[in-house]
Amino acid sequence: MSAETPASHGVPEDNRFKVWRQTRPFWAGLFTLLGGLPIAYLPYGDMRLGNVTLAMKTTAGSGALIIGVLLITLGLTMWFQPIVRVFAGVASIVLGLVSIPVSNFGGLLVGFLLALVGGGMSIAWAPAPPVEEAVDAEYDGHPEASEGAEALWAAGVPEQREAEHHATETTIDANGGRNSAG
Repeated sequence: MSAETPASHGVPEDNRFKVWRQTRPFWAGLFTLLGGLPIAYLPYGDMRLGNVTLAMKTTAGSGALIIGVLLITLGLTMWFQPIVRVFAGVASIVLGLVSIPVSNFGGLLVGFLLALVGGGMSIAWAPAPPVEEAVDAEYDGHPEASEGAEALWAAGVPEQREAEHHATETTIDANGGRNSAG
């Protein structure tokens, strides 16, 4: 499946989201996106308790906003460009660590932990191997060459030879002075 091929081709309407979700690091993107929200919001938000207003504003409010927006962007990147999932995961972890001193202990540790978990999940995610469609053909006892094997042959990969046995015991006599390693 390439980036141009829609993942939901031939899938019933009710399963398209499920197929889309399974072909990319969905949960990693969601955790990263959710981690960016408290990091970006808390330096600008204030909470009212009766007549008392608690403001959590810091001098590095713009830095916290930039980190939060970047984490949200990385979460969306994990969803829509899964090929860069490793870069997005490493960047999420780094931004989560940077948010500790910049943004109220990383959004009161909630945004920090969500960014770390999302980044780690993005790095660890791997796409499922493609499922080959079953072909109704009779089995003749010989394995069929797959497309991958044909590509290797076209690339010029030599076939494996059977082991060569030389009757001499010294390497200088074997094969005109050249040693056969196997």
